[in-house]
Amino acid sequence: MREQARTAGKLFRIGLAAGRSTPGDRLRRWGLFCAAAAVAFVTLATVATVATYHGRETRSDARGPVITFGEGAALLYREGIDSVGSRPVSVVFVHPLTSGAPLPAGVARWPDPGEVLLSPELVRTGRGEGILNRYGRYAGTVTRDGLVTPSERIAYVRVAVAPPKDDPRWMGVSAFGSGGGATGEMADQPSVTSPVLALWALTGLPALALAVVAARVGSRTRDRRSSLLQALGGTWRHRTIVNLGEAAIPAVLGTLTAFVPYAVASVQDIRLAPTGYILDHHDVWAAWPAAMASAVVSLLVVLGIVVGTHRVTRDGMSTRPASFTSRVPAWRTAVFGVGVALVLTSQYMPRKAQLAVFTCGTVVMWAFLSSVVALLTRHLGSWLADNGKRRGHAGRMIGGRWTHAHPGVIVRLALAMVIGIGIVAQMQVWTSRLGVRSQAAVATHQRIKDTVIEVTAGGMTASETDRFRSSLPAGSIVLNRTFYDPGAPREPWTTIGGSCRDLSVLRVTCDGDTTATTGSGARSATVEELRRWYGDVRFARAPQVSVKPDGTQSLLVVTAAPGQLGAVKQAAFTLPNPSVQVEALGGNWWGSSRARLPNWIQLFGVTGILFILVAGSMSAAAEFVRVRHALAPLAVLTGHRRVFRSVTSWHLTVPLLISTVVTGVVTAWHSVFFIALVQEGSVSWTVLGLGVMACAVVSLAVGFLGARAAAREADQWRPAAD
Repeated sequence: MREQARTAGKLFRIGLAAGRSTPGDRLRRWGLFCAAAAVAFVTLATVATVATYHGRETRSDARGPVITFGEGAALLYREGIDSVGSRPVSVVFVHPLTSGAPLPAGVARWPDPGEVLLSPELVRTGRGEGILNRYGRYAGTVTRDGLVTPSERIAYVRVAVAPPKDDPRWMGVSAFGSGGGATGEMADQPSVTSPVLALWALTGLPALALAVVAARVGSRTRDRRSSLLQALGGTWRHRTIVNLGEAAIPAVLGTLTAFVPYAVASVQDIRLAPTGYILDHHDVWAAWPAAMASAVVSLLVVLGIVVGTHRVTRDGMSTRPASFTSRVPAWRTAVFGVGVALVLTSQYMPRKAQLAVFTCGTVVMWAFLSSVVALLTRHLGSWLADNGKRRGHAGRMIGGRWTHAHPGVIVRLALAMVIGIGIVAQMQVWTSRLGVRSQAAVATHQRIKDTVIEVTAGGMTASETDRFRSSLPAGSIVLNRTFYDPGAPREPWTTIGGSCRDLSVLRVTCDGDTTATTGSGARSATVEELRRWYGDVRFARAPQVSVKPDGTQSLLVVTAAPGQLGAVKQAAFTLPNPSVQVEALGGNWWGSSRARLPNWIQLFGVTGILFILVAGSMSAAAEFVRVRHALAPLAVLTGHRRVFRSVTSWHLTVPLLISTVVTGVVTAWHSVFFIALVQEGSVSWTVLGLGVMACAVVSLAVGFLGARAAAREADQWRPAAD
């Protein structure tokens, strides 16, 4: 046992020494450092995500109302929604029934009637829109223990007038803290699996690809060393110890470096651009034990990739060792087939599981697509070598033989391009899927700004409407919108009513059955926007405007100038017992959770692309080192340097161009299939085409730079006994 320990120590020290003396060792050390840091970063981000979700749920439970339908209610409670800019705001209306009315977490005391408590982020972002007096008199802020996140926008409003006892919109509350409701950011929170899947699909996969590329940088020397150890009788355990010794120091340093952003996030709140979300440092701090355990796991994963990518096997027919540099393992193509099968069968899964199965299949498919491409190019290399030999084309013959003998090179080079195109395509498709209505809302805002405002109320008498009208900015008109069930046998489904004077502002004439004119002008643009959102619209004369409490009516406010949305909101929320929602036309699509998801996809995707760029640059640099040493003697054998361009073109450029074409076809199919699955979104063929063109340019550049590096090496090459 002691002898085995001494042997293991010697082998580990051999690995440490090899890491400092192997050709290209500096590139590999930095590569393993970056790879370990990237994998640990994604793993720690996963821990922070899970911890954040746990903290959000804990704080949400602490302020959740306990609804009672009996006589034990000490507080009347009702929830509403609003927005500041494009961000939603949760508005909680309260009316204490007793002096000892319960308080939710974050509220030290209920304000006086007509006063309001606001979250700090709502004060910061809404000050310019008059948020301090929109719902009533500003009385203070909600403390952070009552907020789901520091970036939450929530307001507690104590109404000035007691609500009617028979109003069903108000709920009786006996206490807080049982998790009986989901307010604020918890109202539309997805499950934790959604961000974790997106994180690993868009960021984790590129990090693992970077680890694979870094592990195989300078692999030729390590493959020869492994072959020597095997010839001397060494087992896989001995080779594993040597490889671990070579990779341990940069991998450990990279893992420790990944703790720097985690440590910063655990002592101070971090705002994540471009989402605007503030990460609560208390949640991150509480997850330190899980973070350390996950970092150990990520380090073991990186070291496992190093060991797994340097296996040496025998086929039983020859004593010559073989490695992945000379063949593509069959299991890689089989796993690729499993990924494709998951994508295809996802449409037959239960609705809730479809997206998860599709995402898992996508990750597997993109991870092993480059191996399938390498298998194809290996057969292509054999054909090129035979063709070059028959035609006497030295560059084609040598390039073809190299491609046939070293398909792993193509895997590493193509991996970055394959995953990069996949990430860009998925970012575009997801953005289009989640932003169609949001884009329409933005287009409406560009045309008419916020001059058309929807006011949804639970009921409003004619006198209340007149009071509301008197509080509006000068020149504003108030119209009534009645909408019907689209399945009902009537057409049109929307009727807009108002006085003839108000309708004339929209260039609508009162003549029998009121009809809209087709005249041009700024005001008629309002009618066109209403038709874009409501479909066919009928205008009718209505001497008095009111809102029935049956939910089939709302108000439309048309202002004389843009920028008066805040004033309209203040007029609506200061009505007695307000039960309103005020938004610019289409504005509810600006701040919805679906509209904000593209920001998260952009955050994860851009980070993943950065990892892919590092992997691609490292793989190309390693290939330049190998090619320049291997090609330099050809200048002596052929007498000219054209052979450099020829060999690198057939060995690097052509296989990478084939990889680009195959990836483009698979990406197009995958994107179209995804859209058919979710029945939303669109494929931007321009974005896909630009991605393919960029990869084609990279393929040409890799061949050109490889030939240039070999030509420079040839100038100073001298024969050596290597």
